[in-house]
Amino acid sequence: MRFFAIPLLTLSLLAPALAQTETTRSQWQGFQRLDFTVAGRPCLLVLPTNSAPGKPWIWRTEFFGHEPQADIALLHHGFHVAYMDLQDRYGAPSALDLMDQFHTHLRATHQLHAKPVLEGFSRGGLFAFNWAARNPTQVACLYVDAPVCDFKSWPGGKGRGKGSPTDWSKCLKAYSLTEEQALNYRLNPVDNLKPLADARIPILSICGSADTVVPFDENSGIVERRYRELGGPIQVILKPGLEHHPHSLPDPQPIVDFVLQHTPNLP
Repeated sequence: MRFFAIPLLTLSLLAPALAQTETTRSQWQGFQRLDFTVAGRPCLLVLPTNSAPGKPWIWRTEFFGHEPQADIALLHHGFHVAYMDLQDRYGAPSALDLMDQFHTHLRATHQLHAKPVLEGFSRGGLFAFNWAARNPTQVACLYVDAPVCDFKSWPGGKGRGKGSPTDWSKCLKAYSLTEEQALNYRLNPVDNLKPLADARIPILSICGSADTVVPFDENSGIVERRYRELGGPIQVILKPGLEHHPHSLPDPQPIVDFVLQHTPNLP
Protein backbone atom coordinates (compact mmCIF):
# COMPACT_ATOMS: atom_id res chain seq x y z
CA MET A 1 0.00 0.00 0.00
CA ARG A 2 1.36 3.43 -0.91
CA PHE A 3 0.85 6.46 1.27
CA PHE A 4 1.11 10.06 0.08
CA ALA A 5 2.20 12.87 2.36
CA ILE A 6 -0.08 15.92 2.39
CA PRO A 7 1.64 19.21 3.21
CA LEU A 8 0.74 20.56 6.61
CA LEU A 9 -0.30 23.92 5.13
CA THR A 10 -2.73 22.14 2.81
CA LEU A 11 -4.25 20.30 5.75
CA SER A 12 -4.59 23.51 7.70
CA LEU A 13 -6.51 25.11 4.88
CA LEU A 14 -8.85 22.16 4.37
CA ALA A 15 -10.32 22.35 7.87
CA PRO A 16 -10.77 24.99 10.57
CA ALA A 17 -7.40 25.54 12.16
CA LEU A 18 -8.64 25.84 15.72
CA ALA A 19 -11.78 25.64 17.74
CA GLN A 20 -13.66 28.91 17.65
CA THR A 21 -16.20 30.15 20.15
CA GLU A 22 -19.43 31.78 19.07
CA THR A 23 -18.94 34.85 16.94
CA THR A 24 -20.34 38.14 18.17
CA ARG A 25 -21.36 40.66 15.52
CA SER A 26 -21.33 44.42 15.97
CA GLN A 27 -20.41 47.61 14.12
CA TRP A 28 -17.09 49.44 14.03
CA GLN A 29 -16.78 52.75 12.18
CA GLY A 30 -19.80 51.78 10.08
CA PHE A 31 -18.43 48.35 9.13
CA GLN A 32 -19.39 44.89 10.35
CA ARG A 33 -17.16 43.62 13.17
CA LEU A 34 -16.78 39.98 14.18
CA ASP A 35 -15.43 39.08 17.64
CA PHE A 36 -14.32 35.51 18.39
CA THR A 37 -11.48 33.58 19.99
CA VAL A 38 -8.62 31.58 18.53
CA ALA A 39 -6.39 29.47 20.79
CA GLY A 40 -8.10 31.10 23.76
CA ARG A 41 -7.17 34.64 22.67
CA PRO A 42 -9.74 37.37 21.90
CA CYS A 43 -9.71 38.21 18.19
CA LEU A 44 -11.63 40.44 15.86
CA LEU A 45 -12.10 40.97 12.16
CA VAL A 46 -13.67 44.03 10.54
CA LEU A 47 -15.25 43.38 7.14
CA PRO A 48 -15.31 45.86 4.27
CA THR A 49 -18.62 46.57 2.60
CA ASN A 50 -17.20 45.23 -0.66
CA SER A 51 -14.06 43.10 -0.46
CA ALA A 52 -11.27 43.89 -2.90
CA PRO A 53 -10.09 41.09 -5.23
CA GLY A 54 -7.99 38.56 -3.41
CA LYS A 55 -9.41 39.57 0.00
CA PRO A 56 -6.44 41.68 1.20
CA TRP A 57 -6.17 42.55 4.87
CA ILE A 58 -4.21 44.67 7.28
CA TRP A 59 -3.20 43.07 10.58
CA ARG A 60 -3.01 45.48 13.51
CA THR A 61 -0.62 43.78 15.92
CA GLU A 62 -1.30 46.08 18.89
CA PHE A 63 -3.63 48.88 20.01
CA PHE A 64 -6.60 48.19 17.78
CA GLY A 65 -8.67 51.33 17.23
CA HIS A 66 -5.94 53.82 18.15
CA GLU A 67 -5.45 56.45 15.42
CA PRO A 68 -7.44 54.24 13.03
CA GLN A 69 -7.55 56.60 10.03
CA ALA A 70 -5.42 54.36 7.79
CA ASP A 71 -7.44 51.27 8.75
CA ILE A 72 -10.71 53.04 7.99
CA ALA A 73 -9.42 54.30 4.64
CA LEU A 74 -8.29 50.79 3.71
CA LEU A 75 -11.68 49.36 4.67
CA HIS A 76 -13.15 51.71 2.09
CA HIS A 77 -10.68 50.23 -0.41
CA GLY A 78 -11.99 46.73 0.32
CA PHE A 79 -9.45 45.58 2.92
CA HIS A 80 -10.31 43.55 6.00
CA VAL A 81 -8.83 44.67 9.33
CA ALA A 82 -7.76 41.99 11.83
CA TYR A 83 -6.48 41.93 15.40
CA MET A 84 -5.50 39.24 17.92
CA ASP A 85 -5.06 40.30 21.55
CA LEU A 86 -1.49 39.37 22.53
CA GLN A 87 -1.01 41.83 25.37
CA ASP A 88 2.17 41.47 27.44
CA ARG A 89 3.89 39.11 24.99
CA TYR A 90 6.17 41.67 23.27
CA GLY A 91 6.63 39.70 20.05
CA ALA A 92 8.11 36.71 21.88
CA PRO A 93 8.19 33.27 20.20
CA SER A 94 5.07 32.20 22.13
CA ALA A 95 3.23 35.19 20.62
CA LEU A 96 4.45 34.28 17.13
CA ASP A 97 3.07 30.77 17.61
CA LEU A 98 -0.35 32.26 18.35
CA MET A 99 -0.04 34.62 15.38
CA ASP A 100 0.67 31.61 13.14
CA GLN A 101 -2.57 30.04 14.34
CA PHE A 102 -4.56 33.25 13.82
CA HIS A 103 -3.20 33.60 10.28
CA THR A 104 -4.11 30.00 9.49
CA HIS A 105 -7.58 30.47 10.96
CA LEU A 106 -8.33 33.58 8.90
CA ARG A 107 -7.11 31.86 5.75
CA ALA A 108 -9.22 28.77 6.38
CA THR A 109 -12.37 30.41 7.75
CA HIS A 110 -12.53 33.71 5.85
CA GLN A 111 -10.33 32.93 2.81
CA LEU A 112 -8.23 36.04 3.36
CA HIS A 113 -5.14 36.63 1.26
CA ALA A 114 -2.04 34.64 2.23
CA LYS A 115 0.00 37.83 2.54
CA PRO A 116 -1.37 40.36 5.02
CA VAL A 117 -0.10 43.87 5.57
CA LEU A 118 1.44 43.94 9.05
CA GLU A 119 0.71 47.13 10.99
CA GLY A 120 2.85 47.62 14.10
CA PHE A 121 2.25 50.61 16.39
CA SER A 122 4.88 51.12 19.11
CA ARG A 123 5.50 47.76 20.83
CA GLY A 124 3.46 46.25 18.01
CA GLY A 125 6.60 46.67 15.92
CA LEU A 126 8.15 43.72 17.77
CA PHE A 127 5.26 41.51 16.68
CA ALA A 128 5.23 42.77 13.09
CA PHE A 129 8.97 42.48 12.44
CA ASN A 130 9.38 39.18 14.28
CA TRP A 131 6.44 37.48 12.58
CA ALA A 132 7.67 38.72 9.19
CA ALA A 133 11.13 37.32 9.91
CA ARG A 134 9.55 33.96 10.75
CA ASN A 135 7.18 34.01 7.76
CA PRO A 136 8.82 36.19 5.08
CA THR A 137 6.93 34.56 2.20
CA GLN A 138 3.57 35.37 3.85
CA VAL A 139 3.87 39.15 4.18
CA ALA A 140 2.85 41.77 1.61
CA CYS A 141 4.50 44.72 3.37
CA LEU A 142 5.03 46.32 6.77
CA TYR A 143 3.60 49.62 7.95
CA VAL A 144 5.14 50.39 11.34
CA ASP A 145 4.55 53.49 13.41
CA ALA A 146 7.04 54.63 16.07
CA PRO A 147 7.89 50.93 16.29
CA VAL A 148 9.90 49.22 18.97
CA CYS A 149 12.69 47.46 17.05
CA ASP A 150 14.89 46.49 19.99
CA PHE A 151 13.49 45.55 23.37
CA LYS A 152 16.70 46.79 25.03
CA SER A 153 15.63 50.31 23.97
CA TRP A 154 12.04 49.83 25.14
CA PRO A 155 10.95 48.52 27.57
CA GLY A 156 14.53 47.89 28.69
CA GLY A 157 15.51 51.56 28.77
CA LYS A 158 19.15 50.63 28.20
CA GLY A 159 19.76 53.56 25.85
CA ARG A 160 18.38 57.11 25.73
CA GLY A 161 14.76 56.09 26.13
CA LYS A 162 12.70 56.24 29.29
CA GLY A 163 12.03 52.52 29.41
CA SER A 164 9.40 50.83 31.53
CA PRO A 165 10.59 48.65 34.45
CA THR A 166 7.21 46.94 34.74
CA ASP A 167 7.09 46.09 31.04
CA TRP A 168 10.76 45.06 31.06
CA SER A 169 10.01 42.48 33.75
CA LYS A 170 7.04 41.19 31.74
CA CYS A 171 9.11 41.15 28.56
CA LEU A 172 11.87 39.07 30.15
CA LYS A 173 9.23 36.63 31.38
CA ALA A 174 7.58 36.42 27.94
CA TYR A 175 10.93 35.56 26.32
CA SER A 176 12.07 33.34 29.24
CA LEU A 177 15.30 35.34 29.47
CA THR A 178 17.39 36.65 32.31
CA GLU A 179 18.42 40.30 31.97
CA GLU A 180 21.96 39.21 31.03
CA GLN A 181 20.59 36.92 28.34
CA ALA A 182 18.28 39.66 27.06
CA LEU A 183 21.17 42.11 26.70
CA ASN A 184 22.91 39.57 24.46
CA TYR A 185 19.79 38.51 22.54
CA ARG A 186 20.31 38.65 18.78
CA LEU A 187 16.82 38.18 17.35
CA ASN A 188 15.43 41.66 17.90
CA PRO A 189 14.20 43.28 14.67
CA VAL A 190 17.36 45.43 14.42
CA ASP A 191 19.40 42.19 14.35
CA ASN A 192 17.15 40.00 12.22
CA LEU A 193 16.34 41.88 9.02
CA LYS A 194 17.96 39.56 6.49
CA PRO A 195 14.91 37.27 6.06
CA LEU A 196 12.80 40.35 5.23
CA ALA A 197 15.42 41.80 2.88
CA ASP A 198 15.87 38.47 1.09
CA ALA A 199 12.10 38.41 0.50
CA ARG A 200 12.16 42.08 -0.60
CA ILE A 201 9.40 43.01 1.87
CA PRO A 202 8.66 46.76 1.59
CA ILE A 203 8.66 48.69 4.87
CA LEU A 204 7.08 52.03 5.70
CA SER A 205 8.10 53.49 9.06
CA ILE A 206 6.54 56.69 10.44
CA CYS A 207 8.27 58.18 13.48
CA GLY A 208 8.59 61.35 15.51
CA SER A 209 12.10 62.80 15.43
CA ALA A 210 11.89 63.79 19.12
CA ASP A 211 10.56 60.45 20.41
CA THR A 212 11.91 59.91 23.95
CA VAL A 213 9.95 56.69 24.54
CA VAL A 214 11.11 54.74 21.47
CA PRO A 215 14.05 56.84 20.24
CA PHE A 216 14.37 56.89 16.47
CA ASP A 217 18.15 56.38 16.43
CA GLU A 218 17.84 53.22 18.58
CA ASN A 219 14.99 51.72 16.61
CA SER A 220 13.81 52.72 13.12
CA GLY A 221 17.03 54.63 12.47
CA ILE A 222 19.05 51.42 12.83
CA VAL A 223 16.49 49.44 10.83
CA GLU A 224 16.59 51.98 8.00
CA ARG A 225 20.37 51.88 7.72
CA ARG A 226 20.75 48.12 8.03
CA TYR A 227 17.81 47.32 5.75
CA ARG A 228 19.20 49.54 3.00
CA GLU A 229 22.61 47.87 3.40
CA LEU A 230 20.89 44.51 2.91
CA GLY A 231 19.15 45.79 -0.22
CA GLY A 232 15.69 45.91 1.34
CA PRO A 233 13.11 48.53 0.25
CA ILE A 234 12.25 50.96 3.05
CA GLN A 235 10.61 54.36 3.28
CA VAL A 236 10.82 56.47 6.43
CA ILE A 237 8.60 59.45 7.20
CA LEU A 238 10.17 61.40 10.05
CA LYS A 239 7.86 63.91 11.72
CA PRO A 240 10.03 66.86 12.82
CA GLY A 241 9.92 67.71 16.51
CA LEU A 242 7.18 65.20 17.37
CA GLU A 243 7.28 62.78 20.29
CA HIS A 244 6.04 59.17 20.45
CA HIS A 245 2.46 60.45 20.11
CA PRO A 246 0.51 61.16 18.03
CA HIS A 247 0.84 58.03 15.91
CA SER A 248 -0.01 57.84 12.21
CA LEU A 249 -0.65 60.91 10.06
CA PRO A 250 -3.63 63.31 10.14
CA ASP A 251 -4.08 62.54 6.44
CA PRO A 252 -3.39 58.80 6.00
CA GLN A 253 -3.09 58.99 2.21
CA PRO A 254 0.68 58.29 2.13
CA ILE A 255 0.06 55.14 4.20
CA VAL A 256 -2.83 54.06 1.98
CA ASP A 257 -0.81 54.69 -1.18
CA PHE A 258 2.07 52.60 0.18
CA VAL A 259 -0.23 49.69 1.10
CA LEU A 260 -2.09 49.75 -2.21
CA GLN A 261 1.19 49.79 -4.11
CA HIS A 262 2.55 46.76 -2.32
CA THR A 263 -0.50 44.54 -1.90
CA PRO A 264 -0.80 41.72 -4.44
CA ASN A 265 -3.86 40.93 -6.56
CA LEU A 266 -5.26 44.44 -6.48
CA PRO A 267 -6.30 46.17 -9.71
